Amino acid sequence: MAEGIKDKVAIIGMGCTRFGERWDMDSEGLIVEAFQEAIKDAGIEKKDIDAAWFGSSMTDTNVGKTSMPLSMTLKLPYLPVARVENFCATGTEALRGAVYGVASGAYDICLALGVEKLKDTGFAGLPDMPSMLGTDAKFMMSNITAPGEFAMMAIAYFEKYGLTPEEGKEIIAMVSSKSHSNGAKNPKAHLRREASVEKIMNAPMIAYPLGLFDCCGVSDGAAAAIVCRADMAKNFGKPEPVKLKAMQLALCSGAELMYSDWDGTYVKTGNECAIKAYKEAGIKNPREEMSLLEVHDCFSITELVTYEDLQISERGKAGNDVRDGFFNLDGKIPCQPDGGLKCFGHPIGASGLRMMYEIYLQLQGLAGDRQIKDPSLGLTHNMGGFPNQNIVSISIAGL
Repeated sequence: MAEGIKDKVAIIGMGCTRFGERWDMDSEGLIVEAFQEAIKDAGIEKKDIDAAWFGSSMTDTNVGKTSMPLSMTLKLPYLPVARVENFCATGTEALRGAVYGVASGAYDICLALGVEKLKDTGFAGLPDMPSMLGTDAKFMMSNITAPGEFAMMAIAYFEKYGLTPEEGKEIIAMVSSKSHSNGAKNPKAHLRREASVEKIMNAPMIAYPLGLFDCCGVSDGAAAAIVCRADMAKNFGKPEPVKLKAMQLALCSGAELMYSDWDGTYVKTGNECAIKAYKEAGIKNPREEMSLLEVHDCFSITELVTYEDLQISERGKAGNDVRDGFFNLDGKIPCQPDGGLKCFGHPIGASGLRMMYEIYLQLQGLAGDRQIKDPSLGLTHNMGGFPNQNIVSISIAGL
């Protein structure tokens, strides 16, 4: 029976660039910036790395295909390097490859690095989504948009749980306001201004009920992690290292697109992935055991339903937890202590590793003004695609 990766692999170094409109730097420059911080933190030399995984999603607007951009930019000495892409889970997929490479016994030390540059490509937003989903989707979902899909989720959620549009919109505004408050404390965030609930509720509408502050933007950025066998970590000055407890990936089967009992108020893939991750990590009661969360807040409603998909809040009760401050920086389980996608934007290849960077800092007590008290377990969650067709990855790290 498979044992999983719990406590077999430690993170000994991480790096993360400042996210934002990085007109001053191309993708290669972002790669170098993240890598230099990670390798300095790990206290190793480039020759000590056995293999690398490279996350990059948008081939047309970033560094192109293959893993050569990472190998050539960092002048890696003839190492095996693999490029991975899995929509918004791309950064986490790079980390998963590196962790599995070490856990399997194939390598002792591996590098994971994700990068994306989306701000000076000549147009705003992401490239055409239907075309990225293949030929069939291009014809079947020619008018689909991410804000439109998640707006329908919000309306369905409000209706199912008896929320008036005003009540529902206020709750998701509180979700975004909390993240902006946290992001204002983070020097590496793209957006660093606080936003009140009133301001968010009165912002220009994107797709009702989602306004401007309910949606994350695109950005430029890179993040990196260096992992090794857990029993080696003390050799690099990490007597109490951050260890991976679980890494799980789940993809939609397609059932939600057909006749089923799925009602559009949750992400079934996320719920199924969480069950597997908690089992691998040995977590019985996530609401009591988790210390902090970094979830995929592409839209404020996504974060709200993810609280429930992760079994932190009861179905239909996440709004009560939001009103009670449960997910605030001083709450029981802070969510998005670094500001989340709302404040960092979403350079797709980097986001998953950026989330783990915050968990890594928090677990070591290195998060500065946004440090939470005595964390022991942190979770990252990525979701690529739409509520009815998606990829979800969940990673859990702890001391």
